[in-house]
Amino acid sequence: MTRSWSSFGLDLHLDLQVTAKRRSGLESALRAAIQDGRLPAGTLLPSTRGLARDLGLSRGTVTAAYGQLVEEGFLATRPGSGTTVVGLASRALATEPSPPAPPCLRHDLRPGLPDVSAFPTSAWLAATRRVLTGARPEIFAAGDPQGRIELRQALADYLGRTRGVVAAPDRIVITSGYHQGVILLSGVLAAGGVTSAAVEDPGHNVFRQAVQRGGVATTPLPVDQQGARVDMVPPGTGAVFLTPSHQYPTGVPLHAGRRQAVCAWARSTGGVVVEDDYDGEYRYDRQPIGALQGIAPENVVYCGTASKTLGPALRLAWMVLPPHLVRKVVQAKQDADRFTETLSQLVLADLIAGYAYDRHIRAARLRYRRRRTLLLDRVAAVPGLAVHGVPAGLHSLLTLSAIGPTEAEVLDRCAAHGLGIRGLTELHHDPDGRPQGLLVGFAAPSERGYPAALDALFAVLRSA
Repeated sequence: MTRSWSSFGLDLHLDLQVTAKRRSGLESALRAAIQDGRLPAGTLLPSTRGLARDLGLSRGTVTAAYGQLVEEGFLATRPGSGTTVVGLASRALATEPSPPAPPCLRHDLRPGLPDVSAFPTSAWLAATRRVLTGARPEIFAAGDPQGRIELRQALADYLGRTRGVVAAPDRIVITSGYHQGVILLSGVLAAGGVTSAAVEDPGHNVFRQAVQRGGVATTPLPVDQQGARVDMVPPGTGAVFLTPSHQYPTGVPLHAGRRQAVCAWARSTGGVVVEDDYDGEYRYDRQPIGALQGIAPENVVYCGTASKTLGPALRLAWMVLPPHLVRKVVQAKQDADRFTETLSQLVLADLIAGYAYDRHIRAARLRYRRRRTLLLDRVAAVPGLAVHGVPAGLHSLLTLSAIGPTEAEVLDRCAAHGLGIRGLTELHHDPDGRPQGLLVGFAAPSERGYPAALDALFAVLRSA
């Protein structure tokens, strides 16, 4: 069997039998490629001249083969449009059933998602042009596993100015999202002898699992109205993972006394505090609380991300590390995927340096504050709902009355009406007997779509 392909305008891989007659062999190869799905409907085929040249056949042979398959209904030709695949004949059905289609999501009120329809496209395009216009060829080569120095310098300035983070470029590592950062850091801590980490309860279950996959066992740290109970960190714990500015999911900030206490714990034990500042830019009633890292920069790992400000598709996040962890985390990053995509790093650095990033966040803060207010106005009209947390972030926690519908019943009704939303109980280490509630995101829908999403949600809640 010989393998042939066309490089004349369009590439086409075909398996031709050596012993077959040329025309019938070409017909069989094309027919087989269509029948087994390698050439799906709509595929444009090379010209007869180009395919003949690459296969070493006469143009007449290719033209005749195409003509035969047109007659059989496999191909179609239109003047000026070339030859295309139009259908599958006698294709065997798949032996395994197709997976069920995901439910149709009409309104997305899931927590932690920004309004991607408000992505700063014009600013991103302008920054991309500036980056590419002045780019040296080396930006298209293999990158630095620690991250581009341009972005690390921009972040050092930005985080110090807006979040009170004590950061130097050589202490920042860029990762492909916060999730990767958690796994890398957990692996480094595990290799250094850390066997157990305290994580908030309730807390983000996906990141709790990421810590475990990194090789560190997790123990629950209860959360009350003053944030995580850092006084209950078990002996022998080597790390504490916190969301101190806006606890996920309850929405409370870590009390000032507890902030000092957990930093004192880290200094006295040599433990590490991991600060997830996932939505620290969004506080609506006052200036955002400064980062915990500013109190103890030698003991706190500060983690931030662009997923809540620009969009999760960018896969850009950062860690500001104590000096003794930098080299180890950089090596772990290099072992994992070598480096994070370079061009987006340079574009984000340009946006930050030119203050376009600040302007985008300020505009988003105004939009999200209005949306949160509208949500709370609607909540006030429904008996049995209580709102928790400070005015901040991208979601509000609503707890349900014990005498009303259960969380599971409300979630089922939401799913039936195409509403994306999240329940509270799954975020506990042990969901049995825990308070039931809903995490309602108010950022993901577009400006035009948000009122309709609220209408759909509260129609479900009233019916329940």
